[in-house]
Formats: sequence, C-alpha cells, structure tokens
Amino acid sequence: MKISALLISTSLFLFASCKKSETTNPPPQQDSYLTTSAGSTWNYHQTDASGATPVSSDYTLTSTSRDSTINGRSYHVFTNSNSGNQYLTISGSDYYQFDSLPAALGTAVFERLYLKDAAAGTSWTQNLSVTLPGVPVPVPVTLSYNIAEKGISRTVNGTSYTDVIHVATSISSSFIPSASLSTDINTYYAKKYGLIEASTIIHLDFMGLTEDVNLETKLVSATIL
Repeated sequence: MKISALLISTSLFLFASCKKSETTNPPPQQDSYLTTSAGSTWNYHQTDASGATPVSSDYTLTSTSRDSTINGRSYHVFTNSNSGNQYLTISGSDYYQFDSLPAALGTAVFERLYLKDAAAGTSWTQNLSVTLPGVPVPVPVTLSYNIAEKGISRTVNGTSYTDVIHVATSISSSFIPSASLSTDINTYYAKKYGLIEASTIIHLDFMGLTEDVNLETKLVSATIL
C-alpha cells in the first residue's frame, strides 16, 4: 500500500464519484498564479528518491478550453500526460485543486486549498479523515500550510522566476505520535507560471506501516499563451 499518497497531493486524482458538468467557456485570464489560456503547456521533471534507486519521469500539463462545475465550484480543466485530467481554480485570492487520496484509503474527493495570494506568515489548515490498513477506526489527518516567503525570486533549471510564493506544508495527526511522522514539504509558485518547484520528504513509522517519501518536481519549460 502506498501510504505516501496519503501524505502528499501531487498527481493523484479520482473524479468518477463527483458530479461534474463541463462547458467550453474558460474563465478569464488573470494576473495570477494560475494561467488558464487554452493551449498553454508546462513540462515537468520529477525525481522519486524514495527507494534505493532514484526513478525519474517527465510529464506535461496542458490547459484545455474547458472548465468544469464540480460540487458547485467552477474548475478549469488541464490534461496531465501521465494521469488524465487535473482541475484547478481561483476564488478571490485562494487557489483550489480538486483532489483525492487513493480509493484504497477510503477517502472521498475533496477541495484542497493549496495556495493563498497573501502576506508571508499567513497560515491555514485542512482536516481529513483517512482509513489505514490494520487500524479499526478512521484516522484524523491535518494539513497545515504556511506562506513562508512572498515576492521572492527563485531559479529553477536555469530559469529565474520573480513574484514567487513559497508554501511550507506539514502533515500531522492526533492519532499518530509526532515521533512516528515527520514531514518537510515545500512548494514554489511563480506568477503566471504556477507551480515551478516542489519538494516532499516524509517519514512514517506507525503500527507496522513504514514509508519513506522523497520526491522532487521541477518545471523544465513552459509555453504560456
């Protein structure tokens, strides 16, 4: 069982159980951390060093000309060359991703507030209830986010980005002792480009479940239309 998927929200999406209706009218383009213009593409390289031998992979996100109403909220539709569709939206200064944990964990789809266009020091949390094998009761999990830096510059794969927000995320549970779960999760979003870099390091050792996660994702190139 891949417990790492419980602890990170990167490219794992489950949409069959949600109510969706798609239109061909994309939301208007904004000076924001999410570009929705149709045909724009983002090429990412990911390195998974969780095991003894690092595994590298590449994928491309492509903005479509569609948006989709999911549970009453309008999301823009992106295609992911490795995992189907991805759904993102902006509400005021809040950025959401329609996300899910794997069905094996017994969790439903949920709206993840992954970014706020807010001052450094701004924080927020999200509570989930998950099912772990061998554990007879639901396990509460809290995702805690903090704007660690705002308006910085960051160079990724030789490209310098400005107006970058750095989000630091931690995972905790009142059911799991802190000594059994450690996390170091950092994501960087550049204005217009969105996600440019993500690093996720997690160690879980709880009731016979042991999982180490070491993932790094970097934007290689992008074509913004």
